[in-house]
Amino acid sequence: MARNVRKPPAGLLGRWRIISMSGWDRDAIDLVEPGFIEFARDGTGRLGFIAVEGWLDCRTVERGGLPGVEFSWQGVDEGDQVSGRGWAVLVDDDTIEGHLFFHLGDDSSFRAKPFTGADELDEP
Repeated sequence: MARNVRKPPAGLLGRWRIISMSGWDRDAIDLVEPGFIEFARDGTGRLGFIAVEGWLDCRTVERGGLPGVEFSWQGVDEGDQVSGRGWAVLVDDDTIEGHLFFHLGDDSSFRAKPFTGADELDEP
């Protein structure tokens, strides 16, 4: 296959700081480390919030005319295996919005901004 539908749009690449989620407040999101979602050039990525750590498998999409990705993910939540799916779109140069779903469990919308050096200082 010659075309690469896995590569996220350039504007989505990098590490994004999750600033809000409909399912959890900011203290919960940042329980272990500052909440984040990250998209890599090769169509993979990572996420972390509360006690969840996950790895993404992304596919490029367009949602509502906005460039984005849909992804499946798997990972751990306090040592338990978890998985799910989600999506994210680039709303503007410094904001993404999306939704995360846990397989047979919770779901939450999220909003994120580019990660900054100040966010790194928040880590314990």
